[in-house]
Amino acid sequence: MKPQRIASLLASATEILYGLGLGEKVVAVSHECDFPSEVAGKPRVTYTYIAASASSIEIDRDVTQRVAAGKPIYNIDAERLASLRPDLIVTQAQCEVCAVSHDDVLRAVQGHDALKNTVVAALSATTLDEIFEDIIRVGDAAACPAEAQAYVTDLRKRVEVVRAKVASAAARHRPRVVCLEWIEPVMVAANWMPELIDLAGGQSELASPGARSDYTDWDDVVAFDPEVVVVMPCGFDLARTLDEARDLPKLRNWSKLTAVGAERVYAVDGNAYFNRSGPRIIDSLEILAELIHPTVFGGAARSRVGIAAKL
Repeated sequence: MKPQRIASLLASATEILYGLGLGEKVVAVSHECDFPSEVAGKPRVTYTYIAASASSIEIDRDVTQRVAAGKPIYNIDAERLASLRPDLIVTQAQCEVCAVSHDDVLRAVQGHDALKNTVVAALSATTLDEIFEDIIRVGDAAACPAEAQAYVTDLRKRVEVVRAKVASAAARHRPRVVCLEWIEPVMVAANWMPELIDLAGGQSELASPGARSDYTDWDDVVAFDPEVVVVMPCGFDLARTLDEARDLPKLRNWSKLTAVGAERVYAVDGNAYFNRSGPRIIDSLEILAELIHPTVFGGAARSRVGIAAKL
């Protein structure tokens, strides 16, 4: 049966649903869902215990302590969710610090008679191909598999356009690239980011495709000596990233990095793009390719207001 009322508890899932033309069926979203603009008036059924205004080190400490103590980082307003009676819930089962947990969603469903027939679809992408698979998964759950397949086909075509554009420049030189997913403490972005760097014509050696982002020894970054640094703290928009980036010069040997000397350090809106495992990950690839090979693309990404800025 084709679902008529859908709850999305993950920002990337919301973007997928709208990309598939299912926006009118979305009756509830998470507290983090902010795209497209039409979601602004949707009921919010999740919340976080983490103070978003806290410093990076305070956020990291709070998250680490909560995980160690078995305390939740996010929670669900189960009563409100039940009152909205979704017949499909799209959530995630990949990262306990990214969104409400799959187990919490299942408990909410099992605890309310109004949700006893609700289907739960869990996304868990850690690579680019898995993001495409998640789109197919949502399409199957929402009974629009053909639309999902067509959507993925179009997204893959955009990937190939980027690959073709950078091929000549990348054959001559693949710049060393580091994408920072957190600043204090330092984390180098993993998951799909090493793949995006490769597709964009760069080289990445400090993170493995599909692995979780983790703390990184800053000395390893210095030894790698990136030619391009892209700052994309998870969950931060461009304005917050620019604010956080003011502490980068405090890092040991920061000024000696080739990227710093060449003025090729960039801040981006990681929350909207690079951190989010939805269809805008292809926009992220396009932006990254422009930053790594600006002569190929004319440097357009650096002038996109609210998306990327040179540091």
